[in-house]
Amino acid sequence: MKVAEAIKYKYTVLGAGRSGLGAAKLLAGKGAEVFLSDSSPEDKLLYLLKEDLNKLNIEFETGIHSDKIFDCDILIKSPGIPPHSDIIKKAEIKGIKIFSEIEVAFWFCPCPVIAITGTNGKTTTTVLTGEIIRNCGFDVKVCGNLGLAFSEVVKSLKKNSFVVLETSSFQLYDTEEFKPDVSVILNLTPDHIDWHGSVENYFNAKLKINQNQKSGEDYFIYNYDDGYLREKLKSKKLNGTVNCFGFDGETILRNFPAGCYVKEGDLIFFNKNKNISETILNINEIKIRGRHNVYNSMAAVLSAKSLGIETGIVGKTLKEFTGVEHRIEFVRNIGGVEFYNDSKATNFESTYVALESFAGRIILILGGKKGVNNFSLIEEFVKEKVKLIISIGQTKDDIKKYFSEFKEVVVCDEMVDAVRKSFIRAEAGDVILFSPAFKSFDMFDNFEHRGNEFKKCVNSI
Repeated sequence: MKVAEAIKYKYTVLGAGRSGLGAAKLLAGKGAEVFLSDSSPEDKLLYLLKEDLNKLNIEFETGIHSDKIFDCDILIKSPGIPPHSDIIKKAEIKGIKIFSEIEVAFWFCPCPVIAITGTNGKTTTTVLTGEIIRNCGFDVKVCGNLGLAFSEVVKSLKKNSFVVLETSSFQLYDTEEFKPDVSVILNLTPDHIDWHGSVENYFNAKLKINQNQKSGEDYFIYNYDDGYLREKLKSKKLNGTVNCFGFDGETILRNFPAGCYVKEGDLIFFNKNKNISETILNINEIKIRGRHNVYNSMAAVLSAKSLGIETGIVGKTLKEFTGVEHRIEFVRNIGGVEFYNDSKATNFESTYVALESFAGRIILILGGKKGVNNFSLIEEFVKEKVKLIISIGQTKDDIKKYFSEFKEVVVCDEMVDAVRKSFIRAEAGDVILFSPAFKSFDMFDNFEHRGNEFKKCVNSI
């Protein structure tokens, strides 16, 4: 939507988190009429400042969603509100257009956007891609589903800037015109089915990242080794230039104009049209550990190379990048015992790749808010690599019931107790891995809060 057209409409923004406030301020700052509503009480809204809203003439309410929310042309909703909620159904009946914050921010964005999605690995790949671009000397903003909202950075963007945007299925679902210059799908496993209603709906939301891309202008990048994703994409019309990454270099070389693959330990980028084949580095030189991070690195390489970034800068960044907070994050070594914080592992696929990243001798702290118990996915790794399980959260008893048949499980009520008992049982050479596999909302505000509490407990030893 053109800016001149966008500011003519009346908006309601549902949710006063970072993205909601960012969208409200962006629209109001451009001259649009905006009403902000959040059902939580005001003292629970960490980012809401009345002074900022009053300066922009943004009317707002807290503790309720009154009928005033329907007095608008366009509703911008928080990613946490599912499409089947009563409010959204009522808005649709009234003919109100519904968008996510990234759709709105995109209307006002003057520069190229690299958008990254997938069930796992989004944050690491987004931050790594941003680091590569920054190391090339460009102005780059890393934002989206990992910290700053897209709408919060729009005002500081210039035509020669870049945005690297982590996008969730929740955000992509409510887009219409959103069109990244480079889009990436890292992997696909069933997730957030309660929000989307079905696996197919979840997948279709992810694929909206590609829906508006154009041939000759844009790039669509995906993980060829992800069999589920590959099969799903076979039945879809893909837009833009399609490039792939994976370990199956022979197939990728044969079927795609450009790509990234691993051969004899070397990570290789190729572009047939430019007659280029370059070794970026040996995968053992990648600083962030684990096979999943080789995939994340290949995705970042392809994104950067599609922008024409120099190979030397790409390789140097991969050698120096230490990872992101809360994703297999090294915390501390105490007497030869290493602690790793993987609080961002909110599903079993994430815990699987965390366990895959270590040779063995793992004490695993597991558990969180009740959800899908896909214990069988990590069972073999637990049998082969894990010495002891410490279970916490709402799922602590479920974990004990399943795993105690073949592995010792110690149940704890608090994080501090889990850390203390894991360290008491550890010996030099062991890894204490906090990779919960469940969401955090049983005991914590979010996975960041949970990870910080874990680190606080470790650092108090």
